[in-house]
Amino acid sequence: MAVPSYDRAALTPAVVHMSVGYFHRAHQAVYFDDLARSGVTGWGMTGIGLRRRAMHEALAPQDWLYTVVERGAGATRARVVGAMGRYLFAPDDAPAVVAALADERTRLVTLTVTGAAYDPDSAGAGSALAFLVEALDRRRHAGRPPFTVLSCDNLPANGDIARAAVVGYARSRDVALARWIEERAAFPSSMVDRITPKTTDADRDWVARELGVADRWPVMTEPHSEWIVEDEFCNGRPPLEEAGVRFVADVRPYALIKTRLLNATHCALGHLGILAGHGSTDAAMADPAVRSYVERLTGEEIAPQLPRVPGLDVVAYRRSVLERLGNPAIADQLARLCRNCSLKLPRHVLPSLEQRRAAGAPHPLLTLAVAGFCAHARGPFALDDPQADRLRELAREPRRLVADRTLFGALAGDAAFGAEVEAAVAVIERHGVHVALGGATRLAA
Repeated sequence: MAVPSYDRAALTPAVVHMSVGYFHRAHQAVYFDDLARSGVTGWGMTGIGLRRRAMHEALAPQDWLYTVVERGAGATRARVVGAMGRYLFAPDDAPAVVAALADERTRLVTLTVTGAAYDPDSAGAGSALAFLVEALDRRRHAGRPPFTVLSCDNLPANGDIARAAVVGYARSRDVALARWIEERAAFPSSMVDRITPKTTDADRDWVARELGVADRWPVMTEPHSEWIVEDEFCNGRPPLEEAGVRFVADVRPYALIKTRLLNATHCALGHLGILAGHGSTDAAMADPAVRSYVERLTGEEIAPQLPRVPGLDVVAYRRSVLERLGNPAIADQLARLCRNCSLKLPRHVLPSLEQRRAAGAPHPLLTLAVAGFCAHARGPFALDDPQADRLRELAREPRRLVADRTLFGALAGDAAFGAEVEAAVAVIERHGVHVALGGATRLAA
């Protein structure tokens, strides 16, 4: 197992990450750990927890060290990540969080705070936006430059969203501050890609048994990892290209391809896989009917509408998505893929559907993805979604759900589409999801 070969005390705390979770520890933190291992010590990390104390309690006795285990179909690799030199739990120590952000050594703030956290109207004290704006105001008054804010959330144009959120929150406080942020700060967009399931007790036991490490919160992930970032920084840029990050002028086409192929497939596979009686992605992809559906969904109804991007092979990426979802060493839980799908479905699935309908092209496979979302909400399954109660109520009548404009936007007024979804839900509930999968793939042919 690879361990940090660098002096952790010599790392300059130039990066603050807000909302340290599974994904960040398996993704961004690993890239900065790679930098430190290569001898670049100017980009150490401070982690911030915003809501749950458990991460602080788990990592504090370990000096913020933790294990990342990459599980591939044929091999497993493990490493200890040491790039995070400090972790602050905001509800317990808000002044320290603001001080870390306002520190002149802080040059970059990365975020994995999820979509709802970017709403400036609902952000209050203790929110990511409140901390960012307070720290930026202190830097302005101290004559220090702002830091770059780099969103790593799965949102379209996440840099623009972060900019609008921070500036909007600042404007409600001080117009001059908002203007200073708009003129001086940078908000590059990024695309992130790495499947990282929730750590289980069995994972902890495996790390202790096979690696001889008592880690309270290791991270299990896949070998694939990708990070594409717009080259727009205001206070120095970490040389992450040395660790495999790709800097580009416009990240939008890369993010579009990733979210349409991987995240949209997550939405479809999560609901339909559970309805088919499966619990994990590899089990669902081992089901011939489910795998055939996913292959044709991505190949026939999503991929043809994607842009061509220099240096990115859409066909190869699509194949890699299928292989990654079927990786038995990861066994990502389908219930995790269904989490917050009232937010994911409109962003990742519906745009492809709208394009197909506008072009007069058939879309039975995308329609079935929406029907699976509806049937799952109607079933006896726990809904981990901010709109869970509302979804259950709307899903009692599929046409009523599809007619909800907050979820379905322009499609909400499409009566013919509502009828198609209602018919697909009826097939799922009367004859089972395998019959529905077979019917949709025959229609697609």
